[in-house]
Amino acid sequence: MHRRGVGAGAIAKKKLAEAKYKERGTVLAEDQLAQMSKQLDMFKTNLEEFASKHKQEIRKNPEFRVQFQDMCATIGVDPLASGKGFWSEMLGVGDFYYELGVQIIEVCLALKHRNGGLITLEELHQQVLKGRGKFAQEVSQDDLLRAIKKLKVLGSGFGIIPVGGTYLIQSVPAELNMDHTVVLQLAEKKGYVTVGEIKSSLKWEVERAKQILEHLLKEGMAWLDTQAPGEPQYWLPALFTELYSQEITPEEAKEAIP
Repeated sequence: MHRRGVGAGAIAKKKLAEAKYKERGTVLAEDQLAQMSKQLDMFKTNLEEFASKHKQEIRKNPEFRVQFQDMCATIGVDPLASGKGFWSEMLGVGDFYYELGVQIIEVCLALKHRNGGLITLEELHQQVLKGRGKFAQEVSQDDLLRAIKKLKVLGSGFGIIPVGGTYLIQSVPAELNMDHTVVLQLAEKKGYVTVGEIKSSLKWEVERAKQILEHLLKEGMAWLDTQAPGEPQYWLPALFTELYSQEITPEEAKEAIP
């Protein structure tokens, strides 16, 4: 018994059905997109109303400001994207972060001769607060990170390096790769590291360890103690807890600014 072939009519009918399904799917997708767009517009409107109602708290309370930033991020709104427009006029957050960026640059310049352009987030926060005075708007470490990310866009050499449970802020345009980052993380607890420790902990060859440490020395980010017992120690001034008690005078800050 021979099997009957598929006729031209059946093929045409199948193609017509497929076209209808495809058309129906396109309509459904367009409807869903329109609904999502409508919901997004409503969310943005509600967000603007929320911002208007709570603008004083957003400006004064760092924790509340973080929560508001997170709310904005969920719908792709960046209040810091421009110094002009609704968010700047309503909240002044754009100006706030750009002014904070200038203060961060001033502190980093004033401390560069001590730390070579690397500073912990905690120390940076402490020094910025000192410079702002008691009656200025409160600033959190999250605010600093957001301001630094804006500085990175300008190509000013700023970077954020995760170290342990905190961050090191890089304020000079030195090339630091993953090897440098790992060595900085290794030195975090004691403030220094040796070639032997790198070789033992990271299983690196001696030459690789020396190359990374010599680069940090060349950039002024590390100091070499050749009189240390055992083998030379490479100290990271950004991790010196002793330096944290030293204050920057206004004269130092002014002299550091070109």
